[in-house]
Amino acid sequence: MTTKLKHLLFLLVIAGLPLASAQNPSRPDVPDQIKVPGSEELLLEAHASGFQIYTCQAGADGRPAWVLKAPDAELRDSEGKVIARHFAGPTWKHNDGSQVTGKAVARVDSPAADSIPWLLLTAAAHSGDGVFSRVTSIQRIHTQGGQPPPASACDASHPNDEIKRPYRADYYFYASK
Repeated sequence: MTTKLKHLLFLLVIAGLPLASAQNPSRPDVPDQIKVPGSEELLLEAHASGFQIYTCQAGADGRPAWVLKAPDAELRDSEGKVIARHFAGPTWKHNDGSQVTGKAVARVDSPAADSIPWLLLTAAAHSGDGVFSRVTSIQRIHTQGGQPPPASACDASHPNDEIKRPYRADYYFYASK
């Protein structure tokens, strides 16, 4: 170890600064179905608030149903600064211009019955250079709200009606180590 490095470590210890602050944040505790592979590291954590937008249209069975059109949310860092947007795709676009589009690969019901499910997504496409250009997996957890309206509010007399349902969630973005 060089003298300069020893001196720096000594100053950090004396100043009371934790050496662990340089380490990556820890992964959230989630059900096994939506865990990220161990070969990936946590890159970014963000809190989202916005809407899930639903359209009244024919469902898979041909009957009117609320179908998810798109999310519309802002993502904030731990200091409350808007760092990204979340929209149709599902796509996340960082303020640095990079973006990632995901594909859901697993889901579990939210512990809150009136909330959208927790998800594990894998990156399906990237654009731009920046934080999201490295993303390989995304978790959506700690959801609040966002469920579609009651099915009875969507019938043949309301074709293509749209409704926005407020939601909040935490998103965790991972990249290969």
